Amino acid sequence: MKPERAFIAERAIARHDPALLRPGPSAAELIPALTRMSERLAKAVRGALVPLLGGAEPQINPMKPMDTDFADFCSEIPRLAANSLMHIGSAPFMVTVEGENVLRLVDRAFGGPGDTPSSLPKEFPLSAELMIGRIEQLVASALTVALGGNGGPIRAVRRDASLAQLQAMPDATRVAGLTLNVVEQGRMPWAISIAFPHDTLGLMFAHGDAKRPTKPRRGPAQPTDAPFADLPVELAAVLVDMRLPLAVVSGLRIGQVLPVPIARNVPVKVGDKTYATGTIGALEDRVAIQLNQLS
Repeated sequence: MKPERAFIAERAIARHDPALLRPGPSAAELIPALTRMSERLAKAVRGALVPLLGGAEPQINPMKPMDTDFADFCSEIPRLAANSLMHIGSAPFMVTVEGENVLRLVDRAFGGPGDTPSSLPKEFPLSAELMIGRIEQLVASALTVALGGNGGPIRAVRRDASLAQLQAMPDATRVAGLTLNVVEQGRMPWAISIAFPHDTLGLMFAHGDAKRPTKPRRGPAQPTDAPFADLPVELAAVLVDMRLPLAVVSGLRIGQVLPVPIARNVPVKVGDKTYATGTIGALEDRVAIQLNQLS
């Protein structure tokens, strides 16, 4: 069916003013943006690593990002390494930790000093796979914090000790290599290395650098808030405060009964201050105090 006359637009098609559209960062701006973000990432990783390191907070030193291709980035990765392909939104990047360092973390997790076997295995044991999963999670959470939530959700896609099997990205892909050196007192330093393709950096910084989140205003600390909630407080219930003549005290004998005038309202004290009052009763096989007034 053909129309009898041509369609005519009722009004002009809307066109967006380029001034209203914020352009993404240029290629020359990607590496400086990653350098600035690396400081925030190092701070977030430092806190996230504490549970893996027995409660000790390490020092994280971010190296200056290196602009190279993926093949060159992989050239220094040893045969056994924890190579994880991850996505931010739908954009890929790769995280790698040398296998020897992963095995040291596993040994420490089981109460050891952090030693590695005399000869490295060809594949990671199950305990190491679980450790790698924890490293992936902490990198994802730390990167989310560093980016202020920009770019989309971050998740691990797959991992493999073999780079050939992982097939993270083509060798010619231009990437920015970021290395976070982990320094612990009295231990050998180790590193977390990340390869960000330029396209992924463009997605990460499409809205500019993430602003440092403002800390919410907090009122006075409440006794139910951490860390105060677990502090032990000693309560004293004063059942009786009586005076006896010295002659009576000196003549006390086993089996002697002393009449004790217990007040109807027993004070419950914290230190020298009366916090509440209550009445004496019984609860199952124990003497109990039922509070009836708070001071």
